[in-house]
Amino acid sequence: MKAFEFLLRIFSWQFLAVALLSQTLDAAIAADTAAEQAMPAEAVATVSPSVSPTDSPNVSPSTHLAQLAAEADVVALVQMRDGDYRYRREFPVSGSAHLKVLIAYKADQPLEMIEVYETGLHPNECYFPNPNVFEEGRRYLVFLRRDPDDKQRYRGLPEGCALDVLVTTDNAYVLRIPVTGIELSDDLQQHAMPMKFADSYARESEELLDSAQREAWLKEGWLTREITEQGPQLIYTQGVSLDTVRNLMGPEGVSLDRHQKRLPEEP
Repeated sequence: MKAFEFLLRIFSWQFLAVALLSQTLDAAIAADTAAEQAMPAEAVATVSPSVSPTDSPNVSPSTHLAQLAAEADVVALVQMRDGDYRYRREFPVSGSAHLKVLIAYKADQPLEMIEVYETGLHPNECYFPNPNVFEEGRRYLVFLRRDPDDKQRYRGLPEGCALDVLVTTDNAYVLRIPVTGIELSDDLQQHAMPMKFADSYARESEELLDSAQREAWLKEGWLTREITEQGPQLIYTQGVSLDTVRNLMGPEGVSLDRHQKRLPEEP
């Protein structure tokens, strides 16, 4: 009888331990799910210029290029060099990007390299895709302001920080259409022209765009589909001259002090 009672107690303890473990796991899974749901849509999807802030329900109101230029301490054409990011589940959650300045339209000091710091996951966050050792970095038109916590580095604007720029076969820089990264009020489509690009980032893998976005962009003529040895690829077809973009930014997008600017470089 005593042996039976002893075995019964053991089974009871085991049952209690399993129940407690199950509750702990359920709580951990629930917390993990809540954290994933709290992530902004653009962070969960990918860090890519193909992801527009309009895909997120928490987007900032649209703004004009002139307003962005007025708010920024730096407006520049840059190229991504490398990122020093801390990652969580393959997504950056804090750290700095180091950008080479190709053309400084507006600057508060002479610039060759810029450190852009970001932390956290939120709408219009300012992270840049990090190229691997075999890739050149993407090019962007950036709108930045001094970091109030560290005057040696910069932060993005609340509306966003970067617009994709591509190099044409004529060796010119153009703003890529469609514009993603910042929700703009400017009607850039009326300034868009058919372009042929020499830039490797003019090609997009189909899986990087959701089906609805992909089909909409193909219908608008912003993309064309090409079958290659690597499989189907999407190629951007339109752009806006950076001279036009500069005019749309107005006088607030240009430094008055030429000594604060670098001379344009060839692509």
